[in-house]
Amino acid sequence: MMDTVDTFEIGHHGVYPVAFDRRFHCGLHLDPGEQHEPVRAIADGEVVAYRVCMRALSDGAKDPTSGQQLLNSNAGFVLLKHKTDTGDGRTITFYSLYMHLLDMTSQQEIAPQPNTPPETGSANALPKWLLDTAAGKDGVVQAGGTKKVYRKDVLGYVGQHQGVRHLHFEIFMADADFIAWFDQDGHKVQLGEKHPVQPTSSDCWGHSYFVIHGPQDFVAQPAGLPETWFPPLPGGSIGENESLYVEAWFNRGRRYTRAWIERGNSGNVTSLTPAPVADPYDNGTNSNNKPKRYEYDLYDRAKALYPACPSDGYEMLRFGRVLSEQQILSGTALNTWVAVPFDENGTQGYLNIAPDSIIKLSDADFPFFKDWLMVDEDNTPFNHDGLCGYDELCRLTGVADPQVTSGMIQPLEFDKNNDDGTNLQLAGYVQNAEGVREKLRGLVCKARSEWDPLDNNNRYKGLNDPDGFFGKQKDINPDGYTTFIDFLSKLQFLDSTPLAGQKLCFFHPLAFIRHFRRCGWLSQKELTHLLPRNVVQKATPFKWQKVHISSAASMLSVDSQNAIQRRLALNNAIRKYGIQSPVRMASFIANAAEETQWFQKYHEGSSFWYAPWDGRGMLQLTHATNYIRYWRFRGIVVSQEVEDNLKCYAELADNNRALLQNGRKGMNDPTHSLRDASTHISANFIEKREATTNAFEAADSAGCYWIWSGAASCADEYWSNQSSTLNPLVTDHGTKYFYINSSFGKVAATINTGKPNTNYSAVWDKESRFLAFANAQVILFDVASFLQPDGSKSLYPVGFGRVEEP
Repeated sequence: MMDTVDTFEIGHHGVYPVAFDRRFHCGLHLDPGEQHEPVRAIADGEVVAYRVCMRALSDGAKDPTSGQQLLNSNAGFVLLKHKTDTGDGRTITFYSLYMHLLDMTSQQEIAPQPNTPPETGSANALPKWLLDTAAGKDGVVQAGGTKKVYRKDVLGYVGQHQGVRHLHFEIFMADADFIAWFDQDGHKVQLGEKHPVQPTSSDCWGHSYFVIHGPQDFVAQPAGLPETWFPPLPGGSIGENESLYVEAWFNRGRRYTRAWIERGNSGNVTSLTPAPVADPYDNGTNSNNKPKRYEYDLYDRAKALYPACPSDGYEMLRFGRVLSEQQILSGTALNTWVAVPFDENGTQGYLNIAPDSIIKLSDADFPFFKDWLMVDEDNTPFNHDGLCGYDELCRLTGVADPQVTSGMIQPLEFDKNNDDGTNLQLAGYVQNAEGVREKLRGLVCKARSEWDPLDNNNRYKGLNDPDGFFGKQKDINPDGYTTFIDFLSKLQFLDSTPLAGQKLCFFHPLAFIRHFRRCGWLSQKELTHLLPRNVVQKATPFKWQKVHISSAASMLSVDSQNAIQRRLALNNAIRKYGIQSPVRMASFIANAAEETQWFQKYHEGSSFWYAPWDGRGMLQLTHATNYIRYWRFRGIVVSQEVEDNLKCYAELADNNRALLQNGRKGMNDPTHSLRDASTHISANFIEKREATTNAFEAADSAGCYWIWSGAASCADEYWSNQSSTLNPLVTDHGTKYFYINSSFGKVAATINTGKPNTNYSAVWDKESRFLAFANAQVILFDVASFLQPDGSKSLYPVGFGRVEEP
């Protein structure tokens, strides 16, 4: 989705953060071409302010042929405030602005709205309040009040300004909100820091990064470790005055890296590998002659290389550090060898990233070599008149101007006192210098908004100076400056909001979205929305039931310390086991929510089917062998007595199910002799098993089960088979519908059997799982399409609705 949106960014005007006239430009301009896809909210939020215009405005320009005013400027906008979580105690608040929305007259021509619009927003139509141009509201700024929107809700359509069809789009933070997130005690973010240190907080998300100072050797193969995990590489080294910066991430099972190098302590960082470099392990095949995949095999790699505690090793392999508090390994037992590229050819060698000398970062740290840089009074390229200096911008980006180096122009060819010449030179630099646009995307600029009229005099007074644009036209256009300010004021609005008069922290909007969407942390509200509004209970016919959030055991409670701990543990497990991608998260949550009765219970509680055994945790580790496997992964010693008892327990449970299936009494019946066999279970085992209902183990065991069962690879198959079939369901409330997707069905069957399985027909409560998956697609995916009973398609599944928030 973001790759597609990138192509809409206009390169010749409306560039962030400097416009063609060299003034600070708060956002960017997006031109979607001839398509009429609506403008949509990027995230759940509350409405701060908005303006609906019946007709387009005019800036006074006239058609040279007809003499009629050109109605080509649109003042419609929506300003949203968003608040969510990015980690434990890490709440972030930011704003998004959608400006130059199409006027209602033009909009009705291309996208007629229903005669009875919905009161609240939706992905199919504009809400009633965004269609209201009644007297006193047409073209007037309105306060948002209690109005809210959800991600993907329609906000309007792309309008036109200054003769160009486009959307002006911004993302910014209020200064206080910026400080609260970026400079919070214990979580200070090293945005743009040229000499980063090892973070002390547990804030870690997105891609991992390693800062490696020379001299450093990269070996062809780690000594004493099997070639199975470490295929031979060329190896090599970097010098004493060199620093290597490596980015590492996983995508659909494969491991990739990129690298940058700083030579001679120059402060200039050069990209070595513009294209991602695949890990050498992924070039091989396994015993079944199938391609090896680093991430899918990460569980087995951790068991093989860290037998004392594979869990610690698993985190080292994924993050380069152990993030869990229950760390067991230390010293050389944590040695972690990974392949990294270190030269312009992408040559790789192995490096042990465990030592403290290797600094481990993540996207939560906004590393400088990814072009993040804070721009404020100390380093701004904008002068006191708000104009961007050509030389100052070149120094800030560090990118040479090809107009100069190619001999196209001389540095002083343009008269620096001539605005047109300087504008052209600066525009040419921004448009043509390779890499400069990428550098601009990383700038976080503290400045006043162009939509705040309180700053107009400081921002534009130079235009009316004798040598200014309007000053030069005094004889032929004496009211030019006044007309300009009057028209500008019709577009401005920030003085009608609590943000009036403030300096704000602006981001390149698309860079902001790309970056923060790597954070898979779920807030209480977001977790609530992932639940379906309705599920079914097995019966004849099925019972159609609403999902209610009422029990104190639920993770969705806002004031229960136990619920908060469960949310924290779930988020940590999602991060640890790489479940953050939308399709993996949707697949995991749809199963975990059903197995916990929609986050109400963390044990199966069966007095019938599994006795004397019943499962624990978010994915209900029902069988004895699952517990042994998980405890050993965690480095917890399992005695022979416990293992023998577990095996005995498992045999009894299997016998019990066989008896029940054959219509005979099982050990649940107090008269049955098998019931007495439960006395063989040791107190030690019972204690271990019950611990799996605590917050950490309930979530961590589920994540561990997810990776060893192969569920991640099953979920990733969605991208090669996204279609779903509409299926009717006879219920006590009439005919309802659910959607079967084969890749998710494979995930559900895999979780039920503990290994990749395509047969989901026997999965317990599969209908509710499919309902939950369809709901999660709406919430998490960029685009989802659902067939309707009449044969049409919709962004929503039949009967979609959000669970009422607690």
